[in-house]
Amino acid sequence: MNYTFGITLGLAAWLCGCSHAQKEAGGAVADSVQANVMMAPPLDAASPDQRSESATADVQAPPMPVPTAAVVPARLLIYHADLRLKVVSLPRASASLDSLVRRTGGYLSAATEARTDGEWRQAMTIRVAPARFQALMAALGGLGTVEEKKLTTDDVTAQHADVAARLATKRAVEKRYVDLLSRARKISEILEIEGKIGEVREEIESTESRLKTLNDEVAYSTISLICYQPLVQPVHDAPVVSFASRLVDSFYSGWTLLTSLLIGLVSIWPLLVVAALSWVAMRRWRRRLA
Repeated sequence: MNYTFGITLGLAAWLCGCSHAQKEAGGAVADSVQANVMMAPPLDAASPDQRSESATADVQAPPMPVPTAAVVPARLLIYHADLRLKVVSLPRASASLDSLVRRTGGYLSAATEARTDGEWRQAMTIRVAPARFQALMAALGGLGTVEEKKLTTDDVTAQHADVAARLATKRAVEKRYVDLLSRARKISEILEIEGKIGEVREEIESTESRLKTLNDEVAYSTISLICYQPLVQPVHDAPVVSFASRLVDSFYSGWTLLTSLLIGLVSIWPLLVVAALSWVAMRRWRRRLA
């Protein structure tokens, strides 16, 4: 019995020792794991293989949507200026003007020249890109004295969009008519569709012309320039009249006055006759009373 009791105590002691050893081993493993986690390198210090795997994972992941700002359409502006300059020498100003226009990449679309009383004038229409408009205006102001300056700006953005939309609609209508024409079998239908196509094409040409004009006005600003040089009017000296000439003029003036009086008396002869008859009748009446 004592032998059996001793075996039992030995087994109990061995079991307690194993349990304590397992707890110590588990604590050591936990401490090792925690230490490895704390000592693990950051993401940036990862090995090349790890970075490659991370990059591959990022490439395969679907991209996040990035908000974009709303696109604002560019404004279509037409610039126009009216300028009147007074210059000292019109030929020199004209030569400088040609040089300025060439340097700014513009061109003269119209030019006229005229000489009037006291003025030598040139009227020109200059077309230039909007980016060079202000620079050219400033340079033109240096050619002489600015007597008049007027600037206008027209916003044709909505008008341009409307014309472009109408043009696209008319082209779509033309295409539908062409499709119908290819399927038409009767002569009456063919003639009617061809008439409609002609009308639509006339409208398309008119709309294209309007759109082309708008594009041209937006692409090139317009400057209406009047450049003039005052002209000195010669003053004629009064002629010197001699005494003999004045005497002859006096005789002529007297003769003219005399003939005018005679012509006047002749022209009123009826009044003279009436006056004479009245005078005679008055004298006879006074004699009778006496």
